[in-house]
Amino acid sequence: MSEHAASGPSVLTEAAILLTAAVVAVPLFRKLRLGSILGYLAAGLVIGPRGLGLFSDPESVMHVAELGVVLFLFLIGLELNVGRLWAMRKDIFGLGSAQVILTGLLTTLFPLLVVGRAWQASLVAGMGLALSSTALVMQLLEERGEVQSPHGQKAFAILLMQDLAIVPLLALVAILSPVSGGSGAPLWLSAAKMVGAVGLVVLAGRYVLSPFFRILASTGAREIMTAAALLVVIAAASLMTYVGLSSALGAFLAGIMLAESSYRHELEADVEPFRGLLLGLFFVSVGMSVDPRVIAGSWALLLGALVTLTTIKVAVVYGLVRLRTRDHETAIRSAMLLPQGGEFGFVLFATAVSSKVMAQEQATLLVALVTMSMALTPVLGAVTPLLVRKRNVEREETFDGVQGSVLLVGFGRFGQVVSQMLLAEGVEVTAIDNDIGMIEAAERFGFKVYFGDGTRLDVLRAAGASHARLVCVCVQGKESATKIVQVVREAFPLAQIYARAFDRIHAMDLLEHGADFQMRETYESAIAFGRSALEGLELAPERVLEIEESVRARDKERFALQQQGGAQAGKDRLLVRPVPRPEPLVAPKRKGIALNPDEVAEAERDDASAENS
Repeated sequence: MSEHAASGPSVLTEAAILLTAAVVAVPLFRKLRLGSILGYLAAGLVIGPRGLGLFSDPESVMHVAELGVVLFLFLIGLELNVGRLWAMRKDIFGLGSAQVILTGLLTTLFPLLVVGRAWQASLVAGMGLALSSTALVMQLLEERGEVQSPHGQKAFAILLMQDLAIVPLLALVAILSPVSGGSGAPLWLSAAKMVGAVGLVVLAGRYVLSPFFRILASTGAREIMTAAALLVVIAAASLMTYVGLSSALGAFLAGIMLAESSYRHELEADVEPFRGLLLGLFFVSVGMSVDPRVIAGSWALLLGALVTLTTIKVAVVYGLVRLRTRDHETAIRSAMLLPQGGEFGFVLFATAVSSKVMAQEQATLLVALVTMSMALTPVLGAVTPLLVRKRNVEREETFDGVQGSVLLVGFGRFGQVVSQMLLAEGVEVTAIDNDIGMIEAAERFGFKVYFGDGTRLDVLRAAGASHARLVCVCVQGKESATKIVQVVREAFPLAQIYARAFDRIHAMDLLEHGADFQMRETYESAIAFGRSALEGLELAPERVLEIEESVRARDKERFALQQQGGAQAGKDRLLVRPVPRPEPLVAPKRKGIALNPDEVAEAERDDASAENS
């Protein structure tokens, strides 16, 4: 134990150092408008072995942090479904494949012709540098709110194909390797294992995961749902790694299989905190791997390689997207997002070294080049607006392509009627509820309702509250409704909040906490019921309308007085006082529904007494 303690800091100390570095660096870099990614990279460089030397083995940190990339791909899969993936097939397999092949071949020329490397090592280097950083680009898009934008969609399609390309690229390294594999397994057997693993993940996602999460959700234990979400991701990733595929591919497939599940938003909210923390840790570990001495010793070569790589990737992506969309703005924004190398390049280069395809010296330079290109990306993003013509300014004000412009929380009897009104106009509604029976009943009638606790900020954010124009709070409980209104108003100040109120006191409470509109759940139905009752008594339609307007006006005045003076204010605005015993109804008088004259006079005296007090 003492030997271990002397060899380095404890796990708790390392965790404290990592968190302190991130807490200090990221806010500082965001304040300087340089983005959180550069903050993480700088933090890693400072605390790494070439900085203050607080960590001596960056790879040990990266092995843990790679789980952040896996979780990130799982969340990306949750945002998709088979239908949407099929709709994007031209961009994924067309744009993505063309980008990887063209960029890889062009980039290969630099180490082959300029540096004089062997063609095998040059090809692996070129194809590895063709891959961009999914984690970095999606983080930038998320920070800017551009995930659903045209260039965000194009960039995502290309990134998705790049992530899939890591599989054949690893196979390419094995083919180029002068070292024969020791396993002796035939190629057909390896291919069969890969296909079987993918099929197993797909079948499990389709037939096992939803019942599995339904059983866990019925227990009401939130931490078990979180543990189950992490278990699914890690199990799928481990299975893919076992058969020789990318761990991120397994997580991505698991996410796609759960994209149509009612538990999607709850799972997204459960995984999101781990993803954010581990992804930040991944970038810190990348910063640790930077060796300033290598950069200083080969600065001219690295600078030339950085300029060449950036130029090639920007030119290829711009040309392909411009041919596909005929739109300069989408093309330039997409191109400026993808000039960097990616995290899967680290995996490819390490594999190439262990397979004797590439020398360690070249791999070290490539890792430094990828890290430098990552650091350059936020800077290029800041320059991008200068390259875009200022046109279609109003375009950013629309919600074209954004699903769920209305977030409806609570799909009970009240919420169902509200959704009917919205859907009848073609409004896209995202509905969430935490009642499993209600969700399953709604699905039998063709409604898609997601499982989630609307009082949780992370669930609301995952369900789209950040870009929703309107949040309808239709839950039944008073405390839950008030808490949801308060959370939404604090976290999403631009969203309109319409809330269902239990009674007058609750209605005032909702308005006080930031609701833009409230409706007592029985008020309008009681008004309609009373109107029909008067019509059943054969009153003239004009008289019925007069009575309804009078009731509404008095109620509105009383509510305003109660907001100022409390629940006891505004008693004089009651239409008639209740009487201790029922009496025969007589013909209607001038004001309201009159009982006999003595009772009306008594009610008026009570009103006068209340006003005097």
